[in-house]
Amino acid sequence: MKKIITLVFVSALGGLLTLGGYKFFVENDTQLLSVDQSSDYPVFVPTNNSNSINVSKVATPDFVNAAEKSLDAVVHVKNTSVISSPTTMQDLFYGRQSQHAQVGTGSGVVISPTGYIVTNNHVIKNANEISITLNNNKSYIAELIGTDETTDIALLKIETDEDLPFMAFGDSDNAKVGEWVLAVGNPFNLTSTVTAGIISAKARDLSGQNMQSFIQTDAAVNPGNSGGALVNTNGDLIGINTAISSQTGSYIGYSFAVPSNIARKIVNDIMEYGNVQNGILGVVGGALNSAAAKELGTDITEGFYVSDVQEDTGADKAGIKEGDIIKKIDKVKIHKFSDLTGYLKTKSPDDVVNVTLLRDGDEEVMPVTLLKPTSYTLPTIGLIKNPSEKDLKRYNSEYGVKISELDENYKSNWIRSGVEEGSIITRINGKKLYNVEDAQTAIKTRRYNEPLQIEVINKDGEKVVYNFR
Repeated sequence: MKKIITLVFVSALGGLLTLGGYKFFVENDTQLLSVDQSSDYPVFVPTNNSNSINVSKVATPDFVNAAEKSLDAVVHVKNTSVISSPTTMQDLFYGRQSQHAQVGTGSGVVISPTGYIVTNNHVIKNANEISITLNNNKSYIAELIGTDETTDIALLKIETDEDLPFMAFGDSDNAKVGEWVLAVGNPFNLTSTVTAGIISAKARDLSGQNMQSFIQTDAAVNPGNSGGALVNTNGDLIGINTAISSQTGSYIGYSFAVPSNIARKIVNDIMEYGNVQNGILGVVGGALNSAAAKELGTDITEGFYVSDVQEDTGADKAGIKEGDIIKKIDKVKIHKFSDLTGYLKTKSPDDVVNVTLLRDGDEEVMPVTLLKPTSYTLPTIGLIKNPSEKDLKRYNSEYGVKISELDENYKSNWIRSGVEEGSIITRINGKKLYNVEDAQTAIKTRRYNEPLQIEVINKDGEKVVYNFR
């Protein structure tokens, strides 16, 4: 009996010890874990409500109005060209050359109700036929009015029985970095596509030769978008989408547009003159940075340093000198070379610009009249300039342009042929040359695959025609 009582007592005591251990260790540990989990939640502290942001009141960009204004004015451009196919044995046997049609596509923007359309030059280059499809699916054959390869702008015209939806050019100088924009076009043959982004930078040069001044944006632009519209949230046309920076051929975050002020000037010149009328300042130099400033002995790291002034140009006549630092033209600040070239591309000969410059630490403002270019680099020849009456009289010619500097790659060949620096070029592809602009026009309007024919008066006074392919 005592053994039974002792066994029951020991069992009860063991149960009590087990229950107590559970209570002490397990339940307390569970409470600690619960506390640890709650510490993952954010801790809120009292704040001054007057300084807090009301998320519901934050303005978000509304692109609906801008998209509605631009969609019907952006068109699909189809370029059909005829190219030579690879030569086969049968072609060689029969003495023939196989050809086939090649189709390229892009976008364009209607800029007048009468059917004028602006697009990129590379979209329609070498085209035998250009077809335009509107947003309502109506198609038309377009006429090429003119192009400018330097800015990659082309002007087309279609004939319609009714007025077309169109977009007017906005002021790209007022566009701000960080501003929301839309890219409207036809990527990958997908019509009426709208993408959004911000302006990432202005006055971008991709050539490395300070010839370009693009608006950079991160709005998605892909093959087929070229020639389409870059618009702000008001629906204003502030650029013509032109290029992407990519290692894959598709959009990776960088796209570029010709500013509307440049595109508008190019279009107006083509309509009025048939070619682009450029006004030059007449200065030579480069943009300042830390390295350049140190070399030149100045503490100024932004602006355009004038290393030379071309003779008889607007800058020369206005009194700009070597060593001057151009800080601003009109209201446009000059941080780099492309700021300068980009703004000048919106101007014409005889326009007057106010140049703000630093000279010996003092700021001066000089009005400068822009003049027509007096020199041009002609392919295979070299630098040509407008001749003086004395230059023409020397070669007994009433017209022509003077070879100022022969291309180093071909100089020895030209000299052996009797052509020297100072010789007069009288015609290009049969067209008489009276000035440098005539030479530029002859080169730019040359048809694809058309031989380059140059008529030169050599040192013996003989007119010789040279043909190049």
